Amino acid sequence: MQNMSKKKSILVFLKAQVSAFAGGLTDYGLMILFTEILGIHFTISILLSGTLGGIVNFCINRFWAFNDEAEYVASPRNQLIKFAAVVLGSISLKSAGTYILQRCFNLDYRIGRLLIDSIVSYGFNYPMMKLWVFKTQVMETVSSEYTDTERLIKQR
Repeated sequence: MQNMSKKKSILVFLKAQVSAFAGGLTDYGLMILFTEILGIHFTISILLSGTLGGIVNFCINRFWAFNDEAEYVASPRNQLIKFAAVVLGSISLKSAGTYILQRCFNLDYRIGRLLIDSIVSYGFNYPMMKLWVFKTQVMETVSSEYTDTERLIKQR
């Protein structure tokens, strides 16, 4: 049973990475388009492209990556609100991080963005998506069972 759960967790992680890649590719491509072709400053381009890439990522996450047999804890509307909060945090971290690397280390914004994206994606986005935005009833049940067990142990 535990082996199956581990395989499922790995599969969800990999699917989330495919979703993040699709959203990220949209985001990065539009950032280059907005900055290089349209002449928009890269920090503004990151905000615009991140929003559009986020929409792509939300749709793939909701309907494929985190979608399993269990029901989501939050309604689609609440998921979208939570997702928007995570994306806003993510975009802010990416924009600020890219700016700092460019300003302080004179690192090309395209390279800095790729470095910052890696850190933000694994350290912020994935945990927030899995544990908060797309949390399922199964995760809620396991969490409450763990809390109940922990409480019983402490009572002894």
